Amino acid sequence: MVKNITNLARLLNIAVTLARYDALFPLIQIGIAPWMLKTMGLIAWFFPKPHDLGTRQGQHLAAALTQLGPSFIKFGQSLATRSDLIGEEIAADLSALQDKLPPFSSAIARAAITHELGEPVETLYENFTDEPVAAASIAQVHFATTTEGAAVAVKVLRPGIEEAFAKDLALFAWIAEKVEQFRPDLRRLKPREVVKTFAGIVAIEMDLRLEAAAASELADNFAGDDTFKVPTIDWTRTGQRVLTLERINGIPIDERATLIQAGIDPEDVLQKAACAFFRQMFRDGFFHGDMHPGNLFVAPDGGLIAVDFGIMGRLDAPTRRYLGEMLLGFLDGDYARVADVHFRAGYIPADQPRDIFMQACRAIGEPILGLPMNEISLARLLGQMFAVTETFQMETQPQLLLLQKTMMVAEGVGRTLNPNVNIWELARPLIETWMAEQLGPEARITDVAQDAIKGIERLPRFVANVERLAEVLAEKGHKLHPDTLSRLLEGNFAAPQPSRLPLWIICALLAGILAALLKQ
Repeated sequence: MVKNITNLARLLNIAVTLARYDALFPLIQIGIAPWMLKTMGLIAWFFPKPHDLGTRQGQHLAAALTQLGPSFIKFGQSLATRSDLIGEEIAADLSALQDKLPPFSSAIARAAITHELGEPVETLYENFTDEPVAAASIAQVHFATTTEGAAVAVKVLRPGIEEAFAKDLALFAWIAEKVEQFRPDLRRLKPREVVKTFAGIVAIEMDLRLEAAAASELADNFAGDDTFKVPTIDWTRTGQRVLTLERINGIPIDERATLIQAGIDPEDVLQKAACAFFRQMFRDGFFHGDMHPGNLFVAPDGGLIAVDFGIMGRLDAPTRRYLGEMLLGFLDGDYARVADVHFRAGYIPADQPRDIFMQACRAIGEPILGLPMNEISLARLLGQMFAVTETFQMETQPQLLLLQKTMMVAEGVGRTLNPNVNIWELARPLIETWMAEQLGPEARITDVAQDAIKGIERLPRFVANVERLAEVLAEKGHKLHPDTLSRLLEGNFAAPQPSRLPLWIICALLAGILAALLKQ
């Protein structure tokens, strides 16, 4: 009861802020306490409206979330990946949320470093700038020089940030629970799962050792590649609340005029960005999930440098194949291929109508792909696919939602560097070559070999279960219930559809039964 009262009081305060920014529409749409929202709307008339809010609902919501503080800024950025829930326009506006806050004092930063690393700042760094170069909702960054003379950037978590986020996450979870309780029709939007996913992202961002590990893995993936660089981690000066890494020197990737002035060809940068994105997405299945212009720089030699590795995405091999085949199907206008890959991947249940789904794919693809090549947005296409596939009972794929947001940012960077070139057309030859390798004879032989290895690894357990089965069958007068038989064989070489058992499995089965009978 106390928890409900406390959360209602906080919700009231949030509603007042949303009302002031004319952004109550999310709460109105989910139907939370309509009486309270009407009251807040009336109260808001007595407060001055902020200036320059813009005309779109998403702009109003972004401004209100900024006013509400760090947790809400981060949550808004997380929602920006869910165009299937909030629509493309609002998602685009939330993607523009600026994660900037006033800095905390250098004395607090120094104390945090000393507490985390067990040594005074003076013994770790020869120079440590008290003025931070960046301050965001979770951490801020200071420049320093190590006692060995290396120029580094030091990232320090905000004091008390864990407790602040925990409090707000509890509120978000409570709201999601009430939405599902009082609006069963909205359970399809999975509000509790949305909050859980957000909590997982925040948990990773609040352990800077995990960010360091992500940077290290990305660096390994691009080892020897001068076109894409990752700052080196100083592990001896890194802990849960402090991250020390190589200081980079570069030009923000969206500053086209500065790049030209420095003698760097923007089209060459765009080509490198397309290749780097392809390699992360398809080759490695491990990609930077927050690659906005503030996190991507161009080195003096024209190579790209990425920073800030708190949000990373992963794609397993089947998902990468699905994605590559789907994108190529759309680019070729082959909607039958687009539909088939969804069914083969198991994303669309087999009982759904293939022809109607193919028609839906065409309805999405034709308007977008009919545009001039430089205006085609695959991120927008993916966003519309996620919205439409819900009609066909496609389960939400969180890893693809983050990828869609990343693709949207990459397209924006591409248009800044050259508005007449499509970044995906640059990457298309790489995707086609990769797909040919993945779907070719060698790849299929590898898949069969891997399946066989998995089968062999399960064989001892399978034979043991067969022996148990034979021993039971050998007992006089004992009748085996069908459910018992099902349990004995459960999990062993289960086929996705009815098929004849391979000869080697039949032989193993007979051998197991014979061995058990000989023991009698």
